[in-house]
Amino acid sequence: MAAGGERIRRIVDGGGVKLHVFEPSGRQVWTVVGDGDEHWVDLDSGYCSCPAFHFGLLGGSAGCYHLDAAKSGASKRRHATAMFSDDEYAGFVAGLLPQL
Repeated sequence: MAAGGERIRRIVDGGGVKLHVFEPSGRQVWTVVGDGDEHWVDLDSGYCSCPAFHFGLLGGSAGCYHLDAAKSGASKRRHATAMFSDDEYAGFVAGLLPQL
């Protein structure tokens, strides 16, 4: 398995893929912890808040290991799930904004 594949497997196996569910709306936010930093990932649009993703787009490539780990964790149903109230959504998203 390639080094990137090992990293992705390590993140998924280590519980680094997280699904945050807000109720009662059912809104979902995915995050991935990799190399100590937690990044927001949007599986629908194929977006990650990490610098490597942004620099990759500028360089003509798309994706990053966070995004690949989130896709793998979601498809295999190997992710941690945290439940929140919709009242907590604005504060949660505000905490992600500095990454963007």
